Amino acid sequence: MLDSDDYYQFQGGLTAAVRSVSGKQPQAYFGDNSRPDQPKVRQLTEEIARVYRSRVVNPKWIEGVMRHDYKGAFEMAATLDFLFGYDATTQCVPDFMYQGVADAYLFNPAVQKFIQNNNPWALRDMSERLLEAHQRGMWKNAASHTLEQLRQLFLEAEGVIESQLT
Repeated sequence: MLDSDDYYQFQGGLTAAVRSVSGKQPQAYFGDNSRPDQPKVRQLTEEIARVYRSRVVNPKWIEGVMRHDYKGAFEMAATLDFLFGYDATTQCVPDFMYQGVADAYLFNPAVQKFIQNNNPWALRDMSERLLEAHQRGMWKNAASHTLEQLRQLFLEAEGVIESQLT
């Protein structure tokens, strides 16, 4: 569900439409057919949490995606974008997930260096996306030092990008 924007566009769009018309947050569910012989239907919040733990901040997934250089860093940024999109449309992402992404991708020195070396645009975009989540009230309890670190990362990445353009 965090591999493509299709999921949050359709499910998130429908959830937002129901909330807009009814004035209430609807129950949202996600069908997991990853094992065709044992399909499962879970509440969306449960499925987001499951995917977050098993993929988004899973060190094995991060190590695997890092084998793909530029594209690996891009995949990390896209994963954050899809998580953000789900939250913007369904309001189903708790604060700890934003902090976890910041810790696993941007504040982990080895991962940050990998992203900076292979795709500084992804580093810039992820730090900007996390700051936007806070600015929009989606990441409510971000610590001020965390936000300052993200601002600094954004500026550093922007500087690297600008130096490559000249």
